[in-house]
Amino acid sequence: MSADLRTPTAADVPAIGKLVFDAFASIHDRHNFPRDFPQPQMAEGFMQAWVKHPKIWGVVAEQGGRIVGCNFLDERDAIVGVGPVCVDPAVQRQGIGKLVMQAVLDRAEVIDAPSVRLLQDAFNTTSMSLYTSHGFDVREPIAVMTGKLAHAPLGGSSSDVARPMRESDLLDCADLCRRIHGFDRTGFLTDALPESNPFVLERDGRITAYTSAPTFWPLNHGVAESPEDAMTLLAGVSSQIAEPLSILIPTRNATLFRWCLNQKLRILKPMTLMTMGQYEEPKGWWWPSVLY
Repeated sequence: MSADLRTPTAADVPAIGKLVFDAFASIHDRHNFPRDFPQPQMAEGFMQAWVKHPKIWGVVAEQGGRIVGCNFLDERDAIVGVGPVCVDPAVQRQGIGKLVMQAVLDRAEVIDAPSVRLLQDAFNTTSMSLYTSHGFDVREPIAVMTGKLAHAPLGGSSSDVARPMRESDLLDCADLCRRIHGFDRTGFLTDALPESNPFVLERDGRITAYTSAPTFWPLNHGVAESPEDAMTLLAGVSSQIAEPLSILIPTRNATLFRWCLNQKLRILKPMTLMTMGQYEEPKGWWWPSVLY
């Protein structure tokens, strides 16, 4: 099926928000998983932020003046992240997803991105097939987990301080992320500071862990030097905020995954981290956002 591709505008936000809500509701309801966007207003608000952001590139597919597909590329940092990729349920399996995915990959090539990454719902066989056919490789199984921690953390000392991130922490956070992943996410963290209540763990005057959006898993990535740093940070955050933690845990990290289960965090759904281009196995403790 053919469609016209163009850049989204502010006037498109209500239509894109409805498209995102309908697409995610359709797949989650079909597989009996909780909706990522329980209310249409949540999807529209997310798209409002995405469409207006100068570092997030977007594309919509249009048929007869109606938006039937969309995709976005987060260009805030050198490693770029894809999503959300959405197609109107009424025209799914007709090639619209391929069109908007290829448009984003063409954009990544134009800006010479060294790596393109995304997370997909592991139960969505259609999206896994789509991304694999475009050249993405499976890297990590992920579990979306949420809840308030039930017990005291393992490890830690009296010198450990879990506190809100400050702008002055960005350089140290960038250094920590580079040591673990080989790249930093300073652009992402700069946006998170006023919006997402990021936290750091300070140990003996050094930043040894951070988490970018502790109550909103789509935007919550984090890194830590050690298991004790990760657990102490998460426990410290949980003790200071009223809302439950919301985090994507790489399940191959059995120690962290088991600790989260023992702390009574519950699994919402499985996801898969997929990448194209450069990829280094992380050299520490980490969890991704929904982009990567």
